[in-house]
Amino acid sequence: MGLANDSEVFRIVISGYYGFRNSGDEAVLRSILMALEAEGAARGVQIVPVVLSIDPAWTKKMYGVESVHRMRPAEVLQAVRGSDGLISGGGSLLQDATSAKTIPYYAGIMKLAQLLGKPTFVYAQGIGPVNRRYMDPLIRHVMRRSSYVSVRDFASAELLSAMGVPQDRIEVVPDPVMGLPLPDGSAAERGAAGTPPVVGVSLRRWRQDGADMARAAEALLALSHRRAVRLRFLPFHTPDDREVSEWMMERLRGRLGEGSSVELAAPGDDPQQMLLEVSRCDMLLGMRLHALIYAANQSVPMLGLSYDPKIDQFLQRIGLSPIGTTESLDAERFADAACALLDNPVGWRDAHGAAISRLIEQSQQPAQQIVSKLRHNRSR
Repeated sequence: MGLANDSEVFRIVISGYYGFRNSGDEAVLRSILMALEAEGAARGVQIVPVVLSIDPAWTKKMYGVESVHRMRPAEVLQAVRGSDGLISGGGSLLQDATSAKTIPYYAGIMKLAQLLGKPTFVYAQGIGPVNRRYMDPLIRHVMRRSSYVSVRDFASAELLSAMGVPQDRIEVVPDPVMGLPLPDGSAAERGAAGTPPVVGVSLRRWRQDGADMARAAEALLALSHRRAVRLRFLPFHTPDDREVSEWMMERLRGRLGEGSSVELAAPGDDPQQMLLEVSRCDMLLGMRLHALIYAANQSVPMLGLSYDPKIDQFLQRIGLSPIGTTESLDAERFADAACALLDNPVGWRDAHGAAISRLIEQSQQPAQQIVSKLRHNRSR
């Protein structure tokens, strides 16, 4: 990112789950970077991001930004000390479902910035679940000392409020990825008339016994026997999603209805290329949150399979509910719903287009607030 000589320059450290090759989180980072750059340009300032990453060399190459190792305290300290502020987010950072260490790490990064006198900004985070209630004071402490707090759903706002964060300091905004554009020079191109529709499939392992994946396979088989479809598997988090996709494809081969087929997308690590893949689907079955967000971004009719409340909360914001969960998925009901979407995509877009447009517009609010607060801080 080139610097304009006559622009004010703000160095901002960005903390999140970056460099792990998770398409959803990388899409969050790409969206934040693009929103900050656009808002900075609109206000005549230059935002210089410094991303905390598990793989700084990869992050620097992918996004063209400065990056330091998120697990090297001296590097993190130097980056924060030399910054004008810290962004925490987006994504689900302050939760303890994945590890007891997650909340102390991300809250600790925020506390470090606050101790160094740097403003902290919470960017469209999903808060929770927090099963270890002794974490509440730590979360409350860093949130109440933040210059700006935004969360991506009302349940996150309610959880923070219950912890003691004033409601009037919490802004509910969409996930940043709602504002992610397609790659330059590309356009959504759905299948030609007369060819089987493309059904995008984004699944992840959740149940240890694999019963959820087995039910998903039966649902896809039921659809394939109703009509010819191209089931295109979309691995959002490699290698895990690729492995489950290959397992599913093997389970489906030889059992599909006449004219149906399975294939595996290979979009690489660039989140905008995955967005392009989703844009070319006629409908999508999504278990990954960001698969559903990508579909909404591109107005692709979708059916969500819920494994976490964040799925239900996102679907609710565009007027939908899950087709099933990891505990229950009726194959024939899924096939009915999928056929309805394939038969009338225009009706789906008419029903949900206004809600999607609002989310896309609102996704820029955190960047606008942050740039405004940075300029205000410097002018004091």
